[in-house]
Amino acid sequence: MNELRTTNKLLLIIVIPLVFYLLKLLSFIFIPLIFSMFIALLFLPIMRWLNKKNVSKPISIFIVILIFIGALKIGGELIQLTSKEILSADNSFFQKAETKLEALLIGMEDYLGIPYSKEENIINNFIPKESMMKNFGTTLDFIGNTVTMILMTVFFVVLWLAESINVQKLMNNTILKQKHTSVKTFVKVEKDLIKFIKVKFLVSLFTGIGIGLACVFFDVSFPIFWGLFAFAINFVQMVGSIISVVLLALFAFVELEPTSTLLFFILSITGVQVLFGSILEPVFMGKSFSINIITVLVMLMLWGYIWGVPGLIMAIPITVFIKIILEQFPQTKIIASLISGNQPLKNNPPKKGSWL
Repeated sequence: MNELRTTNKLLLIIVIPLVFYLLKLLSFIFIPLIFSMFIALLFLPIMRWLNKKNVSKPISIFIVILIFIGALKIGGELIQLTSKEILSADNSFFQKAETKLEALLIGMEDYLGIPYSKEENIINNFIPKESMMKNFGTTLDFIGNTVTMILMTVFFVVLWLAESINVQKLMNNTILKQKHTSVKTFVKVEKDLIKFIKVKFLVSLFTGIGIGLACVFFDVSFPIFWGLFAFAINFVQMVGSIISVVLLALFAFVELEPTSTLLFFILSITGVQVLFGSILEPVFMGKSFSINIITVLVMLMLWGYIWGVPGLIMAIPITVFIKIILEQFPQTKIIASLISGNQPLKNNPPKKGSWL
């Protein structure tokens, strides 16, 4: 018996790295597949409501796809509006920015010994022309990959909603084995993930609106861009809010004079992030999403390494999914409790014969 357990543990040690390697290798399939699952979960209540109204499944799927395309169109319109906002900026802003950046470069040359060429364009001192040309090709590849991912995501959303991919049956046949347990687990996964997506979307939306309004109130340029950026980056748990505040504070430092106005602006955008991200979000999420901060950081690094930016966005929902599955087995409840930061071991000791 002990030999069997040792063999199983050794197989587990071999299989887990192999699984992560395959996830990285086949990221072009798994990223849109997982993204589409979260999107499909978000639209499941609409599908059920249409089903109650005796709307056929093909028409229901068509309506959901139209809503999804409409959301993408609104996002595209906002990006277009942001581009127009940046392009319509007057030269005084860019001149002011160039003056401050030049002063920064001179300071770097004096204190750090980094050479600064006054003959070249100010941007070329930060990014050489050769790098800009290489980045242009990389940008085109990124746009092409993004369009492909969106199309694949739409395709997988249709499959999820049409139940061509059935998670409940998959869990029943592979992980959970018992129909009652798989149904119960699927309902919990669905309920928790729908709640997570809704809360995260609304918190990100209000964060973006708050950041945009702060930019308008303190007369910081490109409020639509910064609001949209704060909304998008806020989906990256914990790290996103820090990046948003730091980048916007640096931008404001370039544009605004270093007076109390700049200080109050930085305090305002920090307050928005703290209010929505650190106070309201945990309240609305509830105990189901209580995840140890160390687990959050580890998962962000792991999924960020495997899938890049999409991995950073999906890291916490995936962790919640894994935690719910682990909670279904007595042998793995301790791991689920470590993920959540709870310590139920005193009240619920492992059963006899458990490998933990």
